Amino acid sequence: MFQLGKTIVSEDIIEKDFVCNISACKGACCIDGDAGAPLEADEAKILEDIYPKVKPFLRQEGIDAIEAQGACVTTEDGELETPLINGADCAYVIFDEKKVALCAIEEAYNQGEITWKKPVSCHLYPIRVQEYSEFSAVNYHKWQICDVACTLGEELQVPIYKFVKEALIRKFGEDWYMELEKVAKNY
Repeated sequence: MFQLGKTIVSEDIIEKDFVCNISACKGACCIDGDAGAPLEADEAKILEDIYPKVKPFLRQEGIDAIEAQGACVTTEDGELETPLINGADCAYVIFDEKKVALCAIEEAYNQGEITWKKPVSCHLYPIRVQEYSEFSAVNYHKWQICDVACTLGEELQVPIYKFVKEALIRKFGEDWYMELEKVAKNY
């Protein structure tokens, strides 16, 4: 691990390669697991505000889940996350004609209906950020369903930090990312 400003960063994001291979995994990260996408406090308000514009893109099951649970939910640990459909799919998941899971929020963004792309935790994946009082921990979240993304990343020689460059800049800023690149070059 190394420190960049107020972050402690795992070397894995420099050492390991990753490129989403959505045609192979079919977007499993959005439909597998037992929790919704982690949300930051300001994102809860954003989700409430944009819901009317995202709603036309949603499946009926997603609409039902959001209208029953809210645009976001608070876990027993007090964490915010996206609601789930029957404890599985993220409520914001939609499917294309090939049954690939996509994000309705991102689809609304891509079609110019909203100006917010999606929760930063989704944008950063496979990086997870854990906030502590004095620093943020920036770690690689290895998940078996993403093995095909690791394989593709290795083939294309794309380290995780480059794959999620836009999201890292969104989360930590351009200067932070430039410092990360310097560390990676000297690594």
